[in-house]
Amino acid sequence: MIIIIAAVIGALTGALVARRRKGSAADIAQYAAVFALILALVGLFVTIFITRAAL
Repeated sequence: MIIIIAAVIGALTGALVARRRKGSAADIAQYAAVFALILALVGLFVTIFITRAAL
């Protein structure tokens, strides 16, 4: 669940960053995808850490 939330937040953040930089639709989509992947990866590590700490 953390991974999905992090990916959505990353996509929204990436889209806002690209829009602020006056990017085209392709730029906005690319920024959204990259930020979503980065934050999903961070969310994955957070999930693993929480799971390991609970054991």
